[in-house]
Amino acid sequence: MLDKDTQAIIDEIKNANELWILKDEHGCVMLTTEDEDGVPVWCSKADASAWANEDWSHCEAISISLKTWQEKWTKGLTEDDLTIMVNPSELQENGIVLLPTEFEEALNN
Repeated sequence: MLDKDTQAIIDEIKNANELWILKDEHGCVMLTTEDEDGVPVWCSKADASAWANEDWSHCEAISISLKTWQEKWTKGLTEDDLTIMVNPSELQENGIVLLPTEFEEALNN
């Protein structure tokens, strides 16, 4: 079960029916920690764009519909052994780290 703050972010994504990633000429950007590699996602263009600075200043925020995410991304991230890092920010640099299946389950609840 997700905590209240995490569920609120997931609800924002569900209500918008889309999420946001950062992309450069090589594809989706990744975050790496000591323990895992993951794809950062945000609930708004503004939040994603705010992250596009310094090393990522060349990146652009792009939206992905939940339908596309669920049809393509969940399986691919699972197969690649990657996590999803929900809403990274200055306060929480790696965001809320979820497995693709956990994120999928939260989107479906």
